[in-house]
Amino acid sequence: MTTTERNTFMRTDIEFNAHGTTLRGWFYVPEGNGPFPAIVMAHGFAALKEMGLAPYAERFVEAGFAVLAFDHRNFGASDGTPRFEIDPWQQMTDYRHAVTYLQQRNDVDSDRIGAWGTSYSGGHVIILGAIDKRVKAISSQVPVVSGYSAIQRLVRQDLFPDQRTAWEADRAARFAGAEPATVPVIDPDPMANVAFPTADSFEWFSSAAKDAPLWENTVTVASLEKLTEYEPRAYIGRISPTPFLLMVGHDDTVASSDLPLSAYEQALEPKQLAILPGGHYAPYGGVAFEPAVTTARDFFLEHLGQETTR
Repeated sequence: MTTTERNTFMRTDIEFNAHGTTLRGWFYVPEGNGPFPAIVMAHGFAALKEMGLAPYAERFVEAGFAVLAFDHRNFGASDGTPRFEIDPWQQMTDYRHAVTYLQQRNDVDSDRIGAWGTSYSGGHVIILGAIDKRVKAISSQVPVVSGYSAIQRLVRQDLFPDQRTAWEADRAARFAGAEPATVPVIDPDPMANVAFPTADSFEWFSSAAKDAPLWENTVTVASLEKLTEYEPRAYIGRISPTPFLLMVGHDDTVASSDLPLSAYEQALEPKQLAILPGGHYAPYGGVAFEPAVTTARDFFLEHLGQETTR
């Protein structure tokens, strides 16, 4: 176990059991006497905690929150097979396991736990807020609210039948005992068969991966099929009365700005909307980081309790 200390907080490598699969992450605890309100967080599609989560966690812990940031199963430091397979429903359920882990800690106030998600996990926390009322505040940043709509916009429609053929072939091959088929997450060729064919996706993943030695440029073909089945916006009206913060990128062409904005109209009070500058990846150290982290921090302070330290 590794522990990192700073003058305002301590970060420890932790692990917890998620129905037989060990998930691993970082646990931050502020200076002072607990129990502290806590925030659970994880990254988006195929991304690891090292790819931009630490700056958010550090700002939250400096405001007096304990923070758990973890890698999704099948990725990074966490266990799970098939490797590089993304099941959004399982990832959302693992958020619930993380909440249970936090509730067992003596340094966490089990009645003041919030959830933060971004991109794909921004969709996860929408469903989490709808179905798990142990969570007292939800912050969803540049979320995928409709997997089907997102992939329709990312994949050329004349290539969509080929996608379905690939999914069906992978199902048959797995049934026969073959290893799962995979595709790259990114490629510099915009016409390549990848999960994210946009230029800003290639630029961000290529840069962020330098800080994440466990990241690999691969994801299973089945992960893309599962994406088309995932509709967090269907749950957004059920978040209330849990406080809900939605942050949308002004120029988001990956999660598509109009989709979460339209879904927000279906959310009930109490709710809060923030429009962030830039595109989908701008919150990760770009022009949108400061407004995103400040807005989320202040939202959690309002709904989970006042600062205990700075």
